[in-house]
Amino acid sequence: MTLHRTPQESHHDCEKNWEAAGKGKGRWEALRLSFYSAGDLHVPILNSSGPGALCSLSGHEQGHQHEALPRRQGVQEGQPSHNPGPLPRVLPDFDIAGQFDPMIPDAECLKIVHEILSDLQLGDFIIKVNDRRILNGVFAVCGVPETKFISACSTVDKLDKVPWEEVRSEMVGEKGLSPEAADRIGEYVQLHGGLDLIERLLQEPKLSQNKLAKEGLRDMKLLFEYLTLFGITEKISFDLSLARGLDYYTGVIFEAVLLHQENEHVEEAVSVGSVAGGGRYDGLVGMFDPKGRKVPCVGVSIGIERIFSILEQRLEASGEKLRTTETQVLVATPQKHLLPARLKLISELWDAGIKAEMLYKKDPKLLKQLQYCEDTGIPLAAIVGEQELADGVVKLRDVATREQVDIPREKLIDEIRRRLEP
Repeated sequence: MTLHRTPQESHHDCEKNWEAAGKGKGRWEALRLSFYSAGDLHVPILNSSGPGALCSLSGHEQGHQHEALPRRQGVQEGQPSHNPGPLPRVLPDFDIAGQFDPMIPDAECLKIVHEILSDLQLGDFIIKVNDRRILNGVFAVCGVPETKFISACSTVDKLDKVPWEEVRSEMVGEKGLSPEAADRIGEYVQLHGGLDLIERLLQEPKLSQNKLAKEGLRDMKLLFEYLTLFGITEKISFDLSLARGLDYYTGVIFEAVLLHQENEHVEEAVSVGSVAGGGRYDGLVGMFDPKGRKVPCVGVSIGIERIFSILEQRLEASGEKLRTTETQVLVATPQKHLLPARLKLISELWDAGIKAEMLYKKDPKLLKQLQYCEDTGIPLAAIVGEQELADGVVKLRDVATREQVDIPREKLIDEIRRRLEP
């Protein structure tokens, strides 16, 4: 995991955060594994290995252009280096750690999810948001004992998969809630909307008297105000059925789901699965500090495997070839003992800013080189053989059409650029 310090926080502040969170490394590993198995990726933020690593993290870099995620600051799971470096366009996990004013980092996490799903063009989507404080307040005013909040929460979390009748039956039959309490919960958890719903609940006699629910609703209102400024509220739904079963969430929770229309006569879109989820987990890091000092955190996990699966299915259905590389040109040779010619040509292409590669063998067969282009989706092959060297040309092959033409060596770069133009 890579974390980078932001200009907002000094090295001394980062040292203090590390002191608060970096004790007992063996426990990090056990926690990391236990939560990986639970399907959540926030815990990699704990798996740091040196002072200054766990700091407040800024989400968007100044002046970023058309990037789904920042290229300098943030969290990258699975890479144990602390050196600054570019991040991929889509991260499995993104977290912001540090003490900030309410809802500002939370709003940015939702903005990032919106950017990712919009840029990937996976189809229509909605980002559901809720707050564990609101949910716990609902349970309290509905007469649920505090000892049963967590089990009730895990049952409510099933509402996106099964109808309310089944959820109610589980609450009463398996979780021991009274039918009256279950019915009162149902009046709340089937609500969804936006700022209007938040305002209505703030005026609701019972819920507005609960301290936790009132705090959560006020923060939710503030969150929607920030999301309005970001211009993304049309994709955000305040959904009281959203629970996210993991019990370390302490505030805002969110989940992004893809939607599809069953048919043209159906007005409301149907969810086809979650592709991102996360929330605020202010108490998780402090659990492992002997003095109990807190490091507030909010983050989101991206469902990389599910997104890849959707993209692969879409490509398969369209018959389009999946490109597994950004390479634009493969430098190839048809005869033996021409490795120096390949190295010289590929160096010229690299110097010109063209994404080129070659097979790492001295004398690969031409058929194998061309097959590699087809398998990986490389559009062009630059072939240089004994005859081409003698004539001062390079044979440029269009991999898709298998047409090839001799191009004078001095004009090769321009011809490749011309062919690669969109």
